[in-house]
Amino acid sequence: MAVKTKKFALDKKKYVNIAMGQLWEQQKMWTLVPLGLLLVNAILGITGVYPNIWAYIVIILGALLYVGFWWVQFTGVTQLEQYKQLFDKYLYEIDSRQILVKTNPKEGGIMQWEQIKSAYRTKDAYILMMARGQFLHFPHSVFNSEHDLRLFERILKQKNLLPDVKEVTK
Repeated sequence: MAVKTKKFALDKKKYVNIAMGQLWEQQKMWTLVPLGLLLVNAILGITGVYPNIWAYIVIILGALLYVGFWWVQFTGVTQLEQYKQLFDKYLYEIDSRQILVKTNPKEGGIMQWEQIKSAYRTKDAYILMMARGQFLHFPHSVFNSEHDLRLFERILKQKNLLPDVKEVTK
């Protein structure tokens, strides 16, 4: 039994938001580095060993530049011609063997489930992660019925991609 979706496209702003959220989830532990450096600099400044305001500026600027770099990368993807296909309208046929990505009823491609690394559910969509900046976004509104939505969720659970209770509020 296959789940067929309506034909839909990924919004460019939604892409950037999801990609930045994915980056945050993967790299949030690295926020401890600038926080630690700020703490060390504060201790050195308070004790009088090395009073310097430039270290604060450099640490904060470095962290902002890092986040800005990734924001520019993901925003750039939405503007480049070779990534235009990410934002085209597709319809999907999903079953336990594969995901068919169709541009029209006669043309399309096949994605194997092995390409999907993980999945999670938000309050209004399912997101299937493939790599940094690569994912499939399935809003609940693209499914033809409540039955298709439940079947899709069951397929994800059978593939061990969607834990029973993991819901992310983004």
